[in-house]
Amino acid sequence: DRLVSRPRAVVEVVAKALADRPEAVLVTERPGKGQSVVELQMAPGDLGRVIGRQGRTAAALRTRTALHAIAVAYPSATTRAS
Repeated sequence: DRLVSRPRAVVEVVAKALADRPEAVLVTERPGKGQSVVELQMAPGDLGRVIGRQGRTAAALRTRTALHAIAVAYPSATTRAS
């Protein structure tokens, strides 16, 4: 069984939900300069759905993934005081 990081899992779930061909979605992760790089490959016809108008969907996905990574790395910083 392979280990999947949470940011990678978020990208995969969102991409498959947006794709007409979810079976063609491939998400990989590799180390970058001080951070992990999550790469997404999918059917050419589905790329526009993930990119969105003027890149808004892709930008939102990057933001959501980054926020999730921060929440995992620093859980006490994301909890609200009651």
